[in-house]
Amino acid sequence: MAKFKIKKRKKYSGSLGGDITIFLFLAIVGLFMLFPIYLSVVQSLKPREEFFLFPPRLYPIRPTTQNYTELFQVAGNMWVPFSRYLFNSVFITVVITVSQILFSSSAAYVLAKVRAPGIKILNKIIEISLLFQSTVTFVMVYLVMAKLGMINTYFAITLPFIATPLSLFFMRQFMGQIHDSMIEAAQLDGAGHLRICWQVVMPNVKPAWITLIIFAFNGAWQMTGYSFIYNEALKPIPTVMEQIKLSGLQRMGIAAAASVFIMVPPMVLFVFCQSNVIETMAQSGLKD
Repeated sequence: MAKFKIKKRKKYSGSLGGDITIFLFLAIVGLFMLFPIYLSVVQSLKPREEFFLFPPRLYPIRPTTQNYTELFQVAGNMWVPFSRYLFNSVFITVVITVSQILFSSSAAYVLAKVRAPGIKILNKIIEISLLFQSTVTFVMVYLVMAKLGMINTYFAITLPFIATPLSLFFMRQFMGQIHDSMIEAAQLDGAGHLRICWQVVMPNVKPAWITLIIFAFNGAWQMTGYSFIYNEALKPIPTVMEQIKLSGLQRMGIAAAASVFIMVPPMVLFVFCQSNVIETMAQSGLKD
């Protein structure tokens, strides 16, 4: 009998020099990406006179929190209490984030797992719509909102963003990786499409919809509502911060503090959801 030799796979043993090179490269890239955040925080801690030093310093000589104190003082002296602006931003962010999860996930399930005429055409339309920026459809959205009488209301800045092509495409891609056998087993147990979507499919794409929460939250939190909201009582925080920034050079420190204030909530959310985002990136494109 012929003897067959089984070759053992060699274990990967990277060189120490290569590992150090990769580590240094990733560390430099990480520092490069953290530099804008560091610079924003440093600028917010500088007193007013240090903004005009030349050459500019990358650190505050006399750090102070006066900029944050003046920020809340200026915001408190606006026509509307600061708590109202904060409520507007929180309300708009929650509505858009929750709506995108509900509508995008439901529609993505239909596009990925329901066999119906016209599904392929709808998928192609969504893919093509990803090529267009929001500025292209701005005039059309404004005309629709004006015809419906929604200008200067919460609907004007929440309704157009309830479902976006990116969120639909993102969720559809992940739901397409769910085995049809799981859905068929649920159907044999008497489950309908609504129950299958939220009790079978959604738990299996948890990293995807948590990543979608981060994207939706970040976009909604930074929404200004320009050209749609004129009532001061309905404006979100980013609009107020932009108004403060345009006050002149004497408020450069307040403007820097405002940038940090707007930046903090999305960063906190990302830190708590970071593991799920990494899992999403690891699983994307993988099929059993």
